[in-house]
Amino acid sequence: MQVDQSKLEAFQGKMVGDMGAAVSAALVIVGDKLGLYKALTEIGPATPGQLAAATDTSERYVREWLSAQAAAEYIDYDRATGLFSMSPEQSAVFADDGGPAFMAGGFELLAAMFRDEPKVTAVFKTGKGMGWHEHDACLFRGTERFFRPGYNANLTSTWIPAMDGVEDRLRAGARVADVGCGHGASTVLMAQAYPNSQFYGFDYHPASIERAREAAKEAGVEDRVEFAVASAKDFDGGDYDMIAIFDALHDMGDPVGAARHIREHLTPGGSWLLVEPFANDDLADNLNPVGRLFYSASTMICTPASLSQEVGLGLGAQAGEARLKKVTQDAGFTRFRRATETPFNMVFEVRP
Repeated sequence: MQVDQSKLEAFQGKMVGDMGAAVSAALVIVGDKLGLYKALTEIGPATPGQLAAATDTSERYVREWLSAQAAAEYIDYDRATGLFSMSPEQSAVFADDGGPAFMAGGFELLAAMFRDEPKVTAVFKTGKGMGWHEHDACLFRGTERFFRPGYNANLTSTWIPAMDGVEDRLRAGARVADVGCGHGASTVLMAQAYPNSQFYGFDYHPASIERAREAAKEAGVEDRVEFAVASAKDFDGGDYDMIAIFDALHDMGDPVGAARHIREHLTPGGSWLLVEPFANDDLADNLNPVGRLFYSASTMICTPASLSQEVGLGLGAQAGEARLKKVTQDAGFTRFRRATETPFNMVFEVRP
């Protein structure tokens, strides 16, 4: 093949940009762990020395970090004054860890992919899976911190209200199961919003359940939240008015079996709240920045997790509505509708 030199140079330019973005991920983790973003937001425009003094760090390292961040346009630099600063938008993304736009925590999730790359590369050869529990611990923290802002922004304000009559039941007092709850961010958030209801979080990963219990105590909702180690196919506790799965069904080896178990544990008139990563049904329609992120995570985390379990359906993080609907139908559900959506999630209401 004959190489078009101008196209080659343009593609190399793209690679420089992508490599810069990849290495910037490590620097985001540094800034997040050391509180550099929060400090710069609090003190305002500052020199490297001022930021170093505020964070008890080395000025020389901070100067280099600030320069890299400014080159990435993650923070601002004023040539005239020599000061670095953060815009309100940059602060919302990197410094406000309780806000709906926070994204710095998700970079820990990216770190897990690099740390676990040798294991994933190995299963490419064998076709075997790699369980969620086999990943580096930063995956568990990063996943919670990546998804929590979206839940803060949408779960009780738009997702649950978009379901037919569900919010009224929760306000009055309902029993709710959160299956695949991880560190319990979604469970705790619902318990805070609906104090008359009882919430039960289930996850097969013991360390995540331990952290979820701590989170419930920290939030002051332990009186109405219980967490237990259980899988999506064997959780118990009676019947529930609502059962939720947030961004986890596609990770399961047997999502049909999980859906069937959910159907068996819904009260009459109960609903399944199914939240999955946003995806179109046609691959070509997912070739965009969101699809790039989700297909990559699916390659390194979600698909190996599913293939490590019985059945090993391997839905992947970009399953799309049609495949998800078929899973629910195969489990015996007859009603399936997209209640609402965001750029990152599809929200379905599923009923028997």
